[in-house]
Amino acid sequence: MHTSSNQKGSMLVSWKSSATRLRLEAYALYLAFQDPRVPWYARAFTALIVGYTFSPIDLIPDFIPVLGYLDDLVIVPLGIALAIKMVPREVLEEYRVKEAKRIQQDKPVSWFAAVVIILLWVAICILIIIWVLHKINR
Repeated sequence: MHTSSNQKGSMLVSWKSSATRLRLEAYALYLAFQDPRVPWYARAFTALIVGYTFSPIDLIPDFIPVLGYLDDLVIVPLGIALAIKMVPREVLEEYRVKEAKRIQQDKPVSWFAAVVIILLWVAICILIIIWVLHKINR
């Protein structure tokens, strides 16, 4: 029984370590996406994924069972991995060094991404209301 708690503890440490690495990569991408040496398509994709990563609002709210953590566990890591492949290696390495200094400051927050997500939810709610009203009026 003692080994089971050790395994859970080591798994939690591993997940926390992975989350920290992911956050550090997101910071480096945040700095790199503005660099003119990065191709336009990589800058656009990186801006989207970094904006979503630092958005205070999730596309799928965390309180929704199972799906709530889907973006945190799948979408964000895959998006960051793809963005890392799109950004030139030397540019990303340069910003990883700069990011190490920046990490000591406050975490950036993307309020623009939060507004986009809120607008998306409002649009979905409006469409659902229109659909329900249409069904009721039949």
